[in-house]
Amino acid sequence: MSTLTVVAPMRVEQAALRGLAAVRGGMGRRARPVAGPVLIAGVAGALTDDLRPGDIVVATAILGGARPIAVPGAPLLAAALRRHGLTVHLGPILTAPKVVDGPAARVEAARTGAIAVDTESALLAATASSVAVVRSIVDTPDAPLRTLGVVPRGVRALRALHRCVPAIREWAAALGDREVVLAAPRSFCAGVDRAIEIVEKALERFGAPVYVRRQVVHNAHVVRRLEGLGAVFVEEVGEVPRGATVVLAAHGVAPGVRTEAAQRDLRVVDATCPLVSKVHSEVRRHSARGQTVFLIGHADHEEVVGTVGEAPDSVIVVPDAATAARVQPADGSRVAYAMQTTLAVDEAEQVAGVLRERFPAMAAPRRDDICYATTNRQAALREVAAGADLVLVVGSANSSNSLRLVEVTRRAGTRAELVDDAGEVDLRWLAGVRTVGVTAGASAPPHLVEDLVAALGGLGAVTRREAVLVEEEVRFALPREVS
Repeated sequence: MSTLTVVAPMRVEQAALRGLAAVRGGMGRRARPVAGPVLIAGVAGALTDDLRPGDIVVATAILGGARPIAVPGAPLLAAALRRHGLTVHLGPILTAPKVVDGPAARVEAARTGAIAVDTESALLAATASSVAVVRSIVDTPDAPLRTLGVVPRGVRALRALHRCVPAIREWAAALGDREVVLAAPRSFCAGVDRAIEIVEKALERFGAPVYVRRQVVHNAHVVRRLEGLGAVFVEEVGEVPRGATVVLAAHGVAPGVRTEAAQRDLRVVDATCPLVSKVHSEVRRHSARGQTVFLIGHADHEEVVGTVGEAPDSVIVVPDAATAARVQPADGSRVAYAMQTTLAVDEAEQVAGVLRERFPAMAAPRRDDICYATTNRQAALREVAAGADLVLVVGSANSSNSLRLVEVTRRAGTRAELVDDAGEVDLRWLAGVRTVGVTAGASAPPHLVEDLVAALGGLGAVTRREAVLVEEEVRFALPREVS
């Protein structure tokens, strides 16, 4: 791929970009199209009230030309600029035939959906193979261009533009054509699909608000969307008004939570994943037989907390092989084990192996407790990671299964990074990388993967390939309260 051309329309903007070999592109109608990958940098006027002088706008699209120009890589560039301490806004930029100033003109320009306006970007980008736009705000609706204070505002804007230089260098280094290999299966599993649908159905049937104890699934995007529909997320059922509807999250709860909900006359809709419920049943069964249960998992994870609550005097949490080597039950001849459903398969088996060696009579689950979705996603990713320079795992930081995907990949010797969405990708990870493996945890929405692939396409041509391990066709029934 050819080298990035950094274009500054005006001489003063070119000077602000010192340290880069920026070329002048010409002002307004004198701007001339540039070929190849192009980054346009300069100043602009704000069309919305939340922009201030010195704020940076990264264009998600360029309006005002013969056709709108999409800028799919905008989230990656915005993230780099934020890491350098700049205040960054993402949104469309409008190229106008003349300077837009005055309330009426700004209102008219804002109707296009743009958040900022310039007079060159659409012209400069018309023949570019890929484009990025970075504009520093000079004037705003409440501080128009032709008013006192324009000089200090201009100085502030140009200083902010200069602070963009390191991030622009990172953008230039990350440019290139890539192969993106998508591990399949990925994203939502049946338990997550069910939990989200339960909240949606509860809102339809009972009306907003519907309260949800903890995050129904561990993903910030899912939570925000459900909040927009009328769900209210609380930490404990004690925060829910008496007689209201509460949904219990997919990770399961201890029996004491259900007792408290009943005492508050709450309508309870249980979104516990059936595979988690299976582990709860195992623990109750072993405890009733007088056995000590080794629960392989992470003590602070909600699923483990809920499982321990089924028989707190009979369960010992075993997080790793070192703990397994020294744990001492009351009676070593009366023991069993169970597993958190979202563990890394290889690590969980290592812990179980230590326990089996120490306690040969230990009872095991009828089937492996680690859920099919966790197992499938880890196996699929191992195959992808073997041929990748970098693996990006889409998922929230509190998602156990997403974290395990990162760990599995790193143990296989491939670099892996967890990102909540495309806006968390660090351009520096991509320098020199030509094959990127992509997957998503079982609680991450599929559209986040598509957004990520699109953003990578903003850096150069992307060849997309699906690596399918298995097709998942599992579905879980909804509880009767919402079915």
